[in-house]
Amino acid sequence: MGTGTPSGRRRWQALGVCLVAAFMTLLDVSIVNVALPSIRDGLQASDAQLQWILSGYALTFGLVLVPAGRLGDARSRRAVFMTGLGLFVASSALAGLAPGIGWLIFARLLQGVAGGVLNPQIAGLIQQLFQGAERGRAFGALGAVIGIATAVGPLLGGVLIALFGPDHGWRWIFHVNVPVGLVALVLAWRLLPPPVHGRREGLDPFGVVLLGAGVLAIMLPFLQEREWHGPAKWLLLAAGALVLAGFVLWERSRPEPIVDLDLYRMRSYALGAGIAFLYFAGFTAIFFIFTLYLQNGLGYSALGAGLAITPFALGSGGASTVGGRIVARYGRPLVAAGLALVLLGLVAAWVAVEVHPGRGVVWWTALPLLVAGLGSGLVIAPNQTITLSEVPPAQGGSAAGMLQTGQRVGTAAGIAAVGAMFFATIAGTGGDWAAGFRHGLLVILGLVAAAFVTALADLLLGRRGRPRAAPSRPPARPRSPQRRE
Repeated sequence: MGTGTPSGRRRWQALGVCLVAAFMTLLDVSIVNVALPSIRDGLQASDAQLQWILSGYALTFGLVLVPAGRLGDARSRRAVFMTGLGLFVASSALAGLAPGIGWLIFARLLQGVAGGVLNPQIAGLIQQLFQGAERGRAFGALGAVIGIATAVGPLLGGVLIALFGPDHGWRWIFHVNVPVGLVALVLAWRLLPPPVHGRREGLDPFGVVLLGAGVLAIMLPFLQEREWHGPAKWLLLAAGALVLAGFVLWERSRPEPIVDLDLYRMRSYALGAGIAFLYFAGFTAIFFIFTLYLQNGLGYSALGAGLAITPFALGSGGASTVGGRIVARYGRPLVAAGLALVLLGLVAAWVAVEVHPGRGVVWWTALPLLVAGLGSGLVIAPNQTITLSEVPPAQGGSAAGMLQTGQRVGTAAGIAAVGAMFFATIAGTGGDWAAGFRHGLLVILGLVAAAFVTALADLLLGRRGRPRAAPSRPPARPRSPQRRE
């Protein structure tokens, strides 16, 4: 495992600290959804300002993932992790104390930066601390956290608003991060492996600027799709593509790039990144339109809407742990099977809303959402394990950062596409929220089906995506050696 790597039980304790931090940052992606009505009333916020509370977090989160991963690989994953966690605690406190909407938006932008700084370190630390089947189990635990945090966010938000009331409940959504984060900071200092002193690699600031500008140009039209009217905003996609092409050319000329683009020559990494992009574009939009359907269309409370998502969270959490344990045996077919289950569950949910669109819909969608959650648990963790299986540990943070950037862009694009269909249907049908949900679900089904076809293509080409032990050095072109922690 290399110098500076703890052994035995201490590794799993270190993983526990990482998972707590991952849970907090990913929970804040979805927990705010059910609090938006309370924030609108409490701070007299406009719809555009509410959009920035959601999209600002996703935007800054996505912008810093890759450079933060590279920084952790090149310097100290523990130091970068703790910096991100400390900033997340401070920005959460600022958000909870916000006297006005401008303050809250600024705090959410800082929260996104903090989440983007610490999350790549988690995958990098797993690469460093674990090998073989243990790595699969560790990624399984991370996958369970991703699935549960994303799905249970509306439920926890609803509970806090019910406990503390609409005036103060939304503030506690942010305040609860503070004590948990402070404890995690102390444990991170004690348990995470320290850096090994050695050559300090360059960080390529010009490459960071190019990548950030390209990602920003691509994400903004999706994140602000409902606020920026007219087609001109989509020109940013072409501009972003040109900037990213420049980034690729620049990185090819660098002896120490931010992320080795030759990673995409690995079938496991390239295919897994494509599946992750398509799947995150689909499944994260479910919670967005389902909570709106229940709260605005059927009059459910924040807590009731959150409870309706619980079957998905339970299925995802349980299956993620199992998926992480068996991915080494089944490889990519496990991911394909999980995607098939997600499609089955979502089709059943579509039928349930078609047949029973009224207030009893939560009971009719419970089993379909459980099935979809079980499938999701067999997608996220196993796919991440397979995708990073051939990445050398020294590049684990930057490779994970690039993978997660694709997930964030996919999430933004998916929510924009699904939301556009959802709201257009409601407007066109005179307020039929059930029809809006069904039509949005069709877009989600198309995205998940595309991910399923991508996984099947790999199988039909005769390659089983079994994780393999990472090679001792990158299979890339010759380059200056990298220091491992």
